[in-house]
Amino acid sequence: MQRRSQTAVLAAASLLLAAGCSSGVAQPQGGVSSAPAKNRGAAASPGATPSSTAPPAKGSVKVTGTLATGLKSPWGVAVLPGGDLLVASRDTGKIVRVAAHGGKITELGSVPGVEPGGEGGLLGIAVSSTFGADHQVYAYFTTASDNRIARMIYDEKRLQGNQLGAPDTIFKGIPKGQIHNGGRIAFGPDKMLYAGTGETGDTGLAQDKRSLGGKILRMTPDGEPAHGNPEADSVVYDYGHRNVQGLAWDADKRLWASEFGQNTWDELNVIEPGKNYGWPKVEGKAKSRAAGAGFMDPVEVWRTADASPSGIAYAKGSIWMASLRGERLWRIALNGTKPVAAPQAFLKGTYGRLRTVVAADDGALWLVTSNTDGRGTPHKGDDRILRLQVS
Repeated sequence: MQRRSQTAVLAAASLLLAAGCSSGVAQPQGGVSSAPAKNRGAAASPGATPSSTAPPAKGSVKVTGTLATGLKSPWGVAVLPGGDLLVASRDTGKIVRVAAHGGKITELGSVPGVEPGGEGGLLGIAVSSTFGADHQVYAYFTTASDNRIARMIYDEKRLQGNQLGAPDTIFKGIPKGQIHNGGRIAFGPDKMLYAGTGETGDTGLAQDKRSLGGKILRMTPDGEPAHGNPEADSVVYDYGHRNVQGLAWDADKRLWASEFGQNTWDELNVIEPGKNYGWPKVEGKAKSRAAGAGFMDPVEVWRTADASPSGIAYAKGSIWMASLRGERLWRIALNGTKPVAAPQAFLKGTYGRLRTVVAADDGALWLVTSNTDGRGTPHKGDDRILRLQVS
């Protein structure tokens, strides 16, 4: 299999002239505690086709249980077949398995080569679309020289702490920094691997089509440019982002992404291949009227104090967005690509910083807090995974 380095990717992009900060209904299952924390004050073309049944303007969130506590700097989460969760620790470089029934925690092991620092470390994780056959776990992480993606075979029959095989690096050379490392990875409905990257504080990278920073990348499971990308020999799927940390697909296979703004506007975008999302030239809405035009407007925006978004998930006709600085969960009800109503905020200040939200198979959500990341105020039991019933 061909290994791709930053040099190879940039050279190919150059030849082609190619195109923010970590600032269901089911009841809880056995062993899940219902005690809340102390209150803390390519997919298919995005098109705007309305859904056949839009969700109601007003939704609801009910915390039905706490699945796990005592997690250290949790970041990426992947759902295994059967419903158990894999959780990555940014600062320790470890991956643990959390049983969806009872919350038992099993350590798989550490990812070699992780070098945490600032907003870097072990970030997003994903399981192969063919996990039942290959048992591959993918990780996006920071090393001494770059951000990269590797895959490892997970063998649960081995001893706890030694269940990960040697990493096979499928993609490297993504710019790293103390800030804006991106890091979310996910397999799309097309079975291709997507990765959100940041511009590492070097704003010019976002508009530089030869750079991997400030982009959404789309690649095969082996790390090669996916068929149908805007440029045949490039993994770059779109550009003009500041720091993408949330990726999710709706029921019509449209890709959505959350993005940290600078001082003014955080964004929720519907992603179209090859499009320019504006950073650093423009931020927020009305980009199409900015000098030069050609920019994609976000579907929704928030003041940075109210959001600073990280992970997103799609459930019950809505995008659900976890917010770090905003310390709340946002619901954006959608009819096609149009919001049904203004975004709703839930759990404001109740559980502190919220890092990741993922959809369970039964329509519930798993919500992961982020109070041990150096920017939050940890309380007893942090960090935790909550189970939410939503509508």
